[in-house]
Amino acid sequence: MFESLTERLSQTLKSISGQAKLTEDNIKDTLREVRRALLEADVALPVVKAFIERVRERAVGQEVSRSLSPGQQFVKIVQQELEAIMGEPNEGLSLKGAPAVVLMAGLQGAGKTTSVAKLARYLKEREKKKVLVVSADVYRPAAIDQLETLAKEVDVDFFPSTSSQQPVAIAQAALKHARIQFHDVVIVDTAGRLHVDADMMDEIRALHRAIEPHETLFVVDAMTGQDAANTAKAFHEALPLTGVVLTKADGDARGGAALSVRHITGKPIKFMGVGEKVDALEPFHPDRVASRILGMGDVLSLIEEAERTVDKGKAEKLAKKVKKGEGFDLEDFRDQLQQLKKMGGMGGLMSKLPGMGQMAELAQGPGPEKELGKLEALINSMTPKERRKPEIINGSRKRRIAAGAGLQVPDLNRLLKQHKQMQKMMKKAGKKGGMQKMMRGMSGMMGGGGPGGGMGGPGGMGGPGGGFPWR
Repeated sequence: MFESLTERLSQTLKSISGQAKLTEDNIKDTLREVRRALLEADVALPVVKAFIERVRERAVGQEVSRSLSPGQQFVKIVQQELEAIMGEPNEGLSLKGAPAVVLMAGLQGAGKTTSVAKLARYLKEREKKKVLVVSADVYRPAAIDQLETLAKEVDVDFFPSTSSQQPVAIAQAALKHARIQFHDVVIVDTAGRLHVDADMMDEIRALHRAIEPHETLFVVDAMTGQDAANTAKAFHEALPLTGVVLTKADGDARGGAALSVRHITGKPIKFMGVGEKVDALEPFHPDRVASRILGMGDVLSLIEEAERTVDKGKAEKLAKKVKKGEGFDLEDFRDQLQQLKKMGGMGGLMSKLPGMGQMAELAQGPGPEKELGKLEALINSMTPKERRKPEIINGSRKRRIAAGAGLQVPDLNRLLKQHKQMQKMMKKAGKKGGMQKMMRGMSGMMGGGGPGGGMGGPGGMGGPGGGFPWR
């Protein structure tokens, strides 16, 4: 998300960040470029106008002229105003009831049912809530089946319903069941609206009155751009929304919806869907998103993700091994690959690191994930002894391992070469600049090192300039 906007703004702001003095002229030129970048990102015109005016007011005032580094101060103002447009602090869910009720509304095809499952998983795993999900979509029987399947996948309780029932009756029965079973949260999925249809809106209003939800979330597709903000506004006029869930944010390179929804509706974006998997839901932090847009990374989210996903026991064991000077074997290598996958793969990791703009783009998409899969398949094809002592892998073992992984011997040779390089450099990774060097070389490993990247081309895993970066 925001790739094109990040690229444009980074280039524009780079030209001014080094300026020792800001004048009306260079501010004017920069703001013109910023305005153009926002409009191309499909940000709603009223939002762009308000944003540019706020930045101009602050930039031409004493706030910048008194600063020791006016250019950097200007970038800071842009970041703060981006945060302000998107709502500044993250606003969590209000879950005070027993049970707390969350009503999900939105247009058909926005990803509403999937978002119900994602939110249920989020509340169960991160908030430690006992969650019940129910579908009041009586017009699309497949929606009920879909939610039941997803509920099993995320391991939360599902309340059965049928298309012959009334939505209000379904929701009331689910609430009664939740009270008896001591559920903390009930999430109610509703019928998707093709457009803001009067009859359908009357139905969801009646449902809202009957169950009095603590949260009414509007689920909207980020890829619809500024239309997302306009649709959210229309829904809010018909229904008292408390927040927005922005879906398919990973597919929207422009990011206009995220920058427009709060300003136009007055309602906060509470969550952002960043992928198809059931764990691909993040709380929306305007400050972190603004930082990502300006190419400054999102280290806080990265730390939180690491705390959730990294196996602390394995990490401590590896740290002790390295400290003692013991070998970094292929079991350790596989563990690192698995941790990387849990953290969203190379693309997910790099997008949150400062200064990794272009490399993060190279690491996105199916290519890098495929390469990680190949490495893991080769290691899995080995015996435990071979993983612990790769030096015993001779010609016949190589043929067996490669065949077991469905790959070729040269692929295995490149893996073994990389592993040797990693062994040598593990001790150096903690030194100054070690992490930066490590991440810079990752795009080569993942096949983003230029023509013929991949596993064998120049700049690729085994080609000139490729391999792991710890060298």
